[in-house]
Amino acid sequence: MIRQLGHICFHTKRTREMVEFYTEKLGLKVKFTLDNDEKQPFGYYIACGNQTFIEIFDHAMAKKKWGDGKVEELVKGNQYTHFCLQVDEIEKVKADLEMKGVKVTDVRVGMDNSRQAWIGDPDGNAIELMEYTEKSLQVQK
Repeated sequence: MIRQLGHICFHTKRTREMVEFYTEKLGLKVKFTLDNDEKQPFGYYIACGNQTFIEIFDHAMAKKKWGDGKVEELVKGNQYTHFCLQVDEIEKVKADLEMKGVKVTDVRVGMDNSRQAWIGDPDGNAIELMEYTEKSLQVQK
């Protein structure tokens, strides 16, 4: 069952300025960061209330961590990467979607300790399905 929008994700070359905009200008708070293998923060989860977030990732560092190593140039309009739907019972959601002909990735646990799977809409836009666990950074105090 889909509960709510979980987060929207942006990649940027201006991580500091983006985080400052959402925190200092809009008054939101950073809930947690994700660190790369060198223990440098490269992802920022900014709380928007009701366990919804704006994710901001340093583009080059994220591509190094998760990508194929190829860091394409960011241009106006391609910083958006995906949106996330928070779900309950992710295995059931996966099975239901697959019965409807939707291709769903395997469920795995992400760096934030949440269970996740991925789908795409007809235009190829990435949609993350996420089920929070008791260890998810999103629900930690």
